[in-house]
Amino acid sequence: MTTLPNRRADWRVRLGVPLGLFVLRLLALTWRVEARGDAAWRARHAAGQGMVMALWHGQLLPLAFYLRNLGMSVLVSEHRDGEIIAQILERMGYTMIRGSSTRGGARALVEMIKVLRGGIAVCITPDGPKGPARTFAPGAAVAAQRAGVPITTMYVTVERAWTLKSWDRFMIPKPFARVVLHFGAPTMVREGTPTDAAEDAPRFEAMLTTAEPASRG
Repeated sequence: MTTLPNRRADWRVRLGVPLGLFVLRLLALTWRVEARGDAAWRARHAAGQGMVMALWHGQLLPLAFYLRNLGMSVLVSEHRDGEIIAQILERMGYTMIRGSSTRGGARALVEMIKVLRGGIAVCITPDGPKGPARTFAPGAAVAAQRAGVPITTMYVTVERAWTLKSWDRFMIPKPFARVVLHFGAPTMVREGTPTDAAEDAPRFEAMLTTAEPASRG
């Protein structure tokens, strides 16, 4: 009886990974994507300088596709639902750091700092894996401060999208939708202790919630 849930999980992963990747690629090929403000982080990435790339969990889909095959790492939850996401992202050219604020957090923080100091960008959803939505948990700020690297905020606006009834209001741009990716300037976290970094987190939360509305584009 104890093996049945694992078998069900394995079945879901085996089906969900190729299906999810196929649907994402099919949709993304139709999107009309515009990136704004991405010159600064691209220059840093090309120079082999690490940084935290912060985005809301509900906006993961278009950003994950846009940043594919650039040699970045992603922090993904160790929860069962994170396994499908992790395997899809691996097939898109990302390396995984497994953990979250609720499971494997200390180990993930150590690994993130190591990766960032090695000159690799790490993508983090600071409101994941379970929310509250659009609240910047301090882990990303602490990792950036300890590694001595900046945070680049990323935000998505879409003219037409499906929005799931999930805690994060997960967004799926519709076919042929106009997708605008807004990148903030790489910004250093306040120096000092981890407490200072945590207290600086609301500043980055504000950066992630003040992007221009899609109607202006």
